[in-house]
Amino acid sequence: MPMIDVYATAGTVADPHALAARLATTLMQIEQVPDIPMFRRNTAAFVHELPAGSLSNVDGDSGYVRVQVLTNAGALDRDKQLAVVRRFTDIVADAAGDASLADRTWVLLTEAVEGGWGLGGHAHTNEELVLAARRQIAELSGQ
Repeated sequence: MPMIDVYATAGTVADPHALAARLATTLMQIEQVPDIPMFRRNTAAFVHELPAGSLSNVDGDSGYVRVQVLTNAGALDRDKQLAVVRRFTDIVADAAGDASLADRTWVLLTEAVEGGWGLGGHAHTNEELVLAARRQIAELSGQ
């Protein structure tokens, strides 16, 4: 149940809400998690619009976007890591209407430590998350 944070100068994307929804949906697809309320409600993206002049590289250029993806430990194998970075880069550039932004989009993948994924006031282990998902799937299927 990842959290996605996008940092960009205000106005970089025309519709931050649509970008957030598209990134969250894409990550669920890449992770290949079941399409159940537990994952739909807890996979989210936050678009942080920064004031002009609040970011810079060494040369003073500020046309960058940073996307940080926080997942539970082990959620993304190597193929999924590559897919997240490629697809998120493309989605950001598309949302900005600027194909060249792909070269200035940083995607950082971060894993919470085992037991460091808090939800509903409890620090869950991966096993607890899997069991909770299985319970919900069973409830939804009437078993």
